Amino acid sequence: MKRATGSKAMTDRPLVCLAAFAVGAVFLLVGILGFIPGVTSDYDMMKFAGHESEAKLLGVFNVSILHNIVHVLFGIAGIVLARQARTAEWYLIGGGAIYLVLWLYGLLIDKETSANFVPLNTADDWLHFVLGLGMIGLGVVLGRRLPRRERLA
Repeated sequence: MKRATGSKAMTDRPLVCLAAFAVGAVFLLVGILGFIPGVTSDYDMMKFAGHESEAKLLGVFNVSILHNIVHVLFGIAGIVLARQARTAEWYLIGGGAIYLVLWLYGLLIDKETSANFVPLNTADDWLHFVLGLGMIGLGVVLGRRLPRRERLA
């Protein structure tokens, strides 16, 4: 059954688009949840940025206002870039690379200094590692499944 609008249904899109949309939606949700007291413990201790922010999403992951805003923007980017296979693949691979760099950054900095401006804790570091590998893996594997013309478009 065709849609009258002529637009593709989400289920008709390449898997790389669905994956980028799902990843973007999760980041958007996580960014919003970071602003909800109760979901974020020690909400009253949240700072705009920096290691002094003691708020923790789900009681585990350090967050700040800046951290939450970055998640929201990264999520919106994923949803927007999921519209085309090529940009969805770029979002997943490029975003994964960013998260691997953030993982390394988190491992190398002293968490109690101004270098920890996001803020990051050990749980964030290892989540960034898993996200980075997962996003790159999705982008590479699902991007390979695209017809050559869609990959080069």
